[in-house]
Amino acid sequence: MNVSERAQRIEPFYVMEVAKAAQALAASTADSARPMIYLNIGEPDFTAPPLVQQAAKRAIRDGLTQYTPATGLPELRARISQWYAQRFGASVPAHRIVITAGASAALQLATLALINPGDEVLMPDPCYPCNRHFVTAADGKAVLIPTTAAERFQLSHHKVAAAWRPQTRGVLLASPSNPTGTSIALSELQRIHEVVRGHGGVSIIDEIYLGLSHEAEFGQTALALDDQIISVNSFSKYFNMTGWRLGWLVVPDALVPVIERLAQNLFICPSTIAQHAALACFEAESLLEYERRRQEFKARRDFFIPALNALGLTVPVMPDGAFYAWADGSAACQKLGVQGSWDLAFELMNRARVAVTPGRDFGHFETGRFIRLSTANSMAQLREAIDRLRAVLA
Repeated sequence: MNVSERAQRIEPFYVMEVAKAAQALAASTADSARPMIYLNIGEPDFTAPPLVQQAAKRAIRDGLTQYTPATGLPELRARISQWYAQRFGASVPAHRIVITAGASAALQLATLALINPGDEVLMPDPCYPCNRHFVTAADGKAVLIPTTAAERFQLSHHKVAAAWRPQTRGVLLASPSNPTGTSIALSELQRIHEVVRGHGGVSIIDEIYLGLSHEAEFGQTALALDDQIISVNSFSKYFNMTGWRLGWLVVPDALVPVIERLAQNLFICPSTIAQHAALACFEAESLLEYERRRQEFKARRDFFIPALNALGLTVPVMPDGAFYAWADGSAACQKLGVQGSWDLAFELMNRARVAVTPGRDFGHFETGRFIRLSTANSMAQLREAIDRLRAVLA
């Protein structure tokens, strides 16, 4: 069978490959005293809060399971609009919000709507692999620009201006970022967008971890800057609805009918049950619970990052959001006699029974020496993971 060139250009998602290896190892060498600790997947250990679960049950009970408009339930779009106003002081009209089948669908819709074959999209290196693969799937080309710890692993307007070419279509940035947990200051994002706009390009900002920002300097939406910015968001991370597969896309007025037409053909509509459940995310009780959980994520970060640094798994930039640690494994590789973070990940998996993600997924510039660890696990698991890593690296 002939496979399309497009499919062949998509690299494996190594996060999932490592996850399969960790699960296989855990199953084949069962150790009740030391079960595998999974710090490789960025999934909150919290599930949807009670009001959200109850809303889903009511939707099923009341038969609210039929198709919704392709752009989503009008009342959910209105709730999200209100959330932007209340949480960020940003005016985001409901008609510019499109509910999607997860942030993945939002990215697919945005790239298909905006990218022509051969178009280039500028992205930082490191960055989340699926973001660049969506560009590839739309027959565009992701251009990765190396970034450093001094730049918080984010692009600057200087680098965007220097990298811009005639075939450049725009930028795809993430703030906060996966894998680094670092954000772009709103003032710098404004300067980047001015460069992009000056070239007639588009700025797409992945904001799926926005609600999990811990520093006032960074916890702001790019939508406050300009109504031409495109924002991708999700109910998975801050709202703890990972498997419900629900997200949203905010686009300029002119793009709404284009996105709607694509969504009608590609998805018909997002999950109706998930949409009715998500309405309860914005109840006062749920929002209070989400803020309590955000503080818990911050407490985990504040414990885990210094503990990693003490072990020689140095995190060069303290993450200001999300729930990741982007740690330099060079010293650990030397200590354990392995070459690079890929081998290090499997060494830690086997010896400490701690699953981490090697940097291979996230780009090319020095990523071979980094590992990504998720701090979305409970504090008890994080403490146990540090104890096991210490035993191996001592």
